[in-house]
Amino acid sequence: MLAAASIAAAESKGLPRSREVGSRPIEITAVRLFADSARNSVTFEGSVVAKQEDVTMFSDRLFADYSPGTGVIEKIVADGNVRVIQQDREARAPHAEFYNMEQRIVMMGGAEVTQGGNTLTGETATIYLRENRSVVSGGEGGRVKAVIMPKGQSETKGKDGR
Repeated sequence: MLAAASIAAAESKGLPRSREVGSRPIEITAVRLFADSARNSVTFEGSVVAKQEDVTMFSDRLFADYSPGTGVIEKIVADGNVRVIQQDREARAPHAEFYNMEQRIVMMGGAEVTQGGNTLTGETATIYLRENRSVVSGGEGGRVKAVIMPKGQSETKGKDGR
């Protein structure tokens, strides 16, 4: 029910459906590439940059599974210095998993999401790319932290506003 409402809201705003975006090309560059056609997978190593539409992912290593019939990348697993940028939102973590058809990224191992001066930190951050929302969890017994900046102020200002 909520998924249908999200799709309807996205369509009313003129945004493409997640499945439509998920079937769009992903450009990946790296120092090395290892392809395994028998397993329908590709591994990229060294200064990896993956880009789809307005989302860019950086990592040390990236593993991608793709559909044998269509060639569409279904899932990406990124390790090492993972950073994801989408417009003014940026997320960082040691590990991430990108579910292409759902347009969802799960950042793991101590994640931080920043947007508009606001910062969310926790063990795991799930980013719903086409819904402009994130869910952060603290892990087992852990807590999350949010720093919400009033509009017009930056983090570098002191208590007296200077």
